[in-house]
Amino acid sequence: MTGKTALIAGATGLVGGFVLKRLLASPDYGAVIAVTRRSLGISHPKLTEIVTDFEHVEDAIARKGTRVDDAFCALGTTIRKAGSQSAFARIDLDYVAAFARAARAAGATRFLLVSAIGASPDSRVFYSRIKGEAEQAVASIGFGATHIFRPGLIFGERNERRPAEAAMMAAMPALNLLLVGSLDIYRGIPADTIAAAMVAAALRSGTGRHVLTYREMMALAR
Repeated sequence: MTGKTALIAGATGLVGGFVLKRLLASPDYGAVIAVTRRSLGISHPKLTEIVTDFEHVEDAIARKGTRVDDAFCALGTTIRKAGSQSAFARIDLDYVAAFARAARAAGATRFLLVSAIGASPDSRVFYSRIKGEAEQAVASIGFGATHIFRPGLIFGERNERRPAEAAMMAAMPALNLLLVGSLDIYRGIPADTIAAAMVAAALRSGTGRHVLTYREMMALAR
């Protein structure tokens, strides 16, 4: 089988699920390795699963021994779902960093991360600070190219109920019309559009750290 090999974490989530579908459909990728806590329950000739607890993700990927080209990370939760700030940080920072280290050790030269608008290690907002620290951790690992995707509200059908987010999603199409110029970074964006932008970015040449917000993601997805 020819083509690049992709490594993905977070494929059971909203954005990650769309990334997985696009990778499996892409003729540029001959193999896709999904690292997940539970089996995805799908079968595809390109797909291999590594089912593991993310506490041991580095050992699990190392044991697999497969060399990879590009790594896609869509790991993420909410403080409410995680149960505490420390549990949230464990997933959105520690697990993300561990996955990135494992991907680099497996040969990945390009890392693509779903973050969030407002992410900054200096933020006074806990959520934004953890997202910023995760970006910082990934950037320090030494990939040839790092692509950071910072969406605002993400449109899409989730498995779990998020009432406040559902209300925002209902209002977002109207709000998007008001968010113009420099404010367009806060616009809501469909999960599959983010996924399309991630795969498109991975297939571009170039090195360095790239931060992509609404406008750049929309352009790449097209």
